[in-house]
Order: sequence, then C-alpha cells, then structure tokens
Amino acid sequence: GRLAVDASDARRELRSRRPRDPSTAPDDPVNAMAKKPKSAAPKACAILPDTVLGDDVALAADNMEAILRSPSYRLAQEDHALLEKTELRGVRMLLELQKPELVFQQHAIESTVIVFGGTQIVERNAAERRLSEARRAAAAAPGDARLARDVRRAERLLERSRYYAAAREFARLVSIDNQCEESRKFVVVTGGGPGIMEAANRGAFDVGCQSIGLNIKLPAEQQPNPFITPDLCFQFKYFALRKFHFILRAAAVVLFPGGFGTLDEMFETLTLRQTQRMQPVPIILYGREYWSKIIDFQRLADDGVIDDRHLELFSWAETPAEAWRQITAFHDGRSRRGAG
Repeated sequence: GRLAVDASDARRELRSRRPRDPSTAPDDPVNAMAKKPKSAAPKACAILPDTVLGDDVALAADNMEAILRSPSYRLAQEDHALLEKTELRGVRMLLELQKPELVFQQHAIESTVIVFGGTQIVERNAAERRLSEARRAAAAAPGDARLARDVRRAERLLERSRYYAAAREFARLVSIDNQCEESRKFVVVTGGGPGIMEAANRGAFDVGCQSIGLNIKLPAEQQPNPFITPDLCFQFKYFALRKFHFILRAAAVVLFPGGFGTLDEMFETLTLRQTQRMQPVPIILYGREYWSKIIDFQRLADDGVIDDRHLELFSWAETPAEAWRQITAFHDGRSRRGAG
C-alpha cells in the first residue's frame, strides 16, 4: 500500500513541474496579455528629403510634364499600346466588326459579289515576263531540276492568265449597271490583293465604279492592289471578322482558279450554305477544266460523305457573261417567288 501511495505522489509531482501550455490557461492574465496582438509600428521611408518637395516650383513643373506624358493620362481611345494588349482583343474585334459596317452604310452598299482567286494568276504580259525570266535562269544552269520545274510552272501560269482577263471582264459587267442609283447593289468585293483579286477590282475601276478590298495583315508585307476604291479598302487583323464582312452582304460568290486561300473560302461558303447558316446565293466555280482536276465533287457524293443534293449548291461558268447571267437569273427568280 505504501508503494502505491508513493507512486501516486510521484506522478502528481511530475505533473506540477511540466510547463503550462498557454492555450490551456485562458484565464491567466499573463498569458492573456501575451496573446493580445500588438499594433504594427508605422513604416518610415528609408530616405527622407531634406526639404518640403511640394514647395519646389521646378520639381513640380517637371512632375506636371511627366503627368502629361504618362500613358495613364492618355485617352483610352488614343492609347495604342493599351489597344494592342491581349486583354483588349475583344475591343479590337468589335472595332473590326463595326468600322466597315459604318462605311458600307455611308456608301449605301446594299449587296456585294465576292470574287476569289489565286494571287499567282496575273495578266498575260506579266506572266510572259515571268516565263522569260524562268527560262533564262534554267538555261544558265541546265542540270538544276528546281529551275526546270520553275519553267513548267511559269508556262502553266501563262496559260492561266486568261482567268485574269476573265475576272476583269466579269467585274466590268457586274459593276456597270448596278451603281447608278442611290443604293449600290452587286458591288464587287475581293481580298484586296494581287492576281485574280486585282483583276476584279480593276474591272470595276475600268468603268468608273466602286469596288471593295478586304485586305488582311500578314507576317509578309502585303499592300492592297491599286484599283480598289480608296474609301472602301480595309485592313483586318482577324480572319474571322474579314470573313464575316465577305458573307454579310453577299449576293453571289464567284471562285476563279486559286490555291489554299481560294479553297478555304470556297469550302467555307459551301459549308455555310449546306448548313443554311447564310443567305441563299449562287456559288459559281469559274473554269470547270481547272476545278474538276483539283476536286472530285462527284466522288464525295458517290462515297456518301455529302448528299447528292449538295452538288446543287454550286454551278459552273466558262465565260464572264455566263457567270453574270446565272447571278441575275438567280435573283430574278427569287424576286418573282417573293412577289408571288
């Protein structure tokens, strides 16, 4: 019994010697003071001026100049650095949406005819010069396969120069009878670049009519062709907004032979019509001989990846007059059905 009492006393003694946990003694005044947060001491500047700066007239004048030069003081609409920020992409896109729209309204442009085609298809004189240069280069290095291929490509592009002349004549036909009233219909619109686009703008220019160029800012320097109506030449940063303005007023789409850019616009337009996400318009592929080699449309239908009726979304034309007749017939028919 005595051993048990001694052990109990020893345990009480050990407990009495342990340091107290402040959290277990909230009523202890000493611990309560320790837990009370101390107010932070105010921070002072590391170096204080020797004088009162606000009394220095010259310093205040310099500061005023700095204020007026600061980007923060610039009007937001005039702050180009601000507008170029990633966070302002939505604002830039809205501007590209609205700017052309306001100009089209100002010029009373009711509808447009889109002309797409290759940049490498130039007028015959330019194509002949290019072929002559390719032949001279190949003659100077007979064993160079690349230069020999350049000659063959230049020969084919010379053959294709007839499409430049056709696009120019087509734009004349479209423009000459449709810009005499207050509202302008069937105004030719192109991507504003060289080749077929230049030819179409040039055709409208030939007869003193307006045409539109929707140029795009590319990594490689590109200027618009010189035949676009100055007030109707736009430069875009965003392909999506450029495509939107192509389609919005389109009354017809005419596709001359071209490369990736032309194919992109062709398939996008066909898809929009296939899905009924744009207004009904005639889509005309100019030059069946070219397009039939590039794309086997019938095979797409035979393999079941498109319906047979989708082959009716486009038509063929071989002359400028034929393309224009198809457009007028399409819209005359819609007018008669609407009147009926």
